[in-house]
Amino acid sequence: MNTTWRKEKVADVINLVLGTGLFLSPWVIALPPEAAASWNAWLSGILIAAVAVAALGAFAEWEEWLNVIVGLWVAASPWLVNFSANVTATRVHVIAGILVAVVAVVRIWLVHSHPPRVAA
Repeated sequence: MNTTWRKEKVADVINLVLGTGLFLSPWVIALPPEAAASWNAWLSGILIAAVAVAALGAFAEWEEWLNVIVGLWVAASPWLVNFSANVTATRVHVIAGILVAVVAVVRIWLVHSHPPRVAA
């Protein structure tokens, strides 16, 4: 098995786990289903996980850029969607959002710092 392939996929697996964790977080921290924090976590978590699955299938740089944008949205959403009074939900969103964005940026950096090699 090609170890380079495995190293490249680690970032996508991490974002898949983070997206799944964000999706499950409203139940874990017992948020009410009608809360904005719950809906934001469900929708953002699904989007992050879906993009990560797509990147695992066939890498495209736009997928990582989309995860950077969604990660930044998730980190800022407690203030933008007005649920920052819930400290636990705010912490979950900020931590998950920053991690998703950082992992995606690292993946983009790896692609540009180690371009694929073509054997002649």
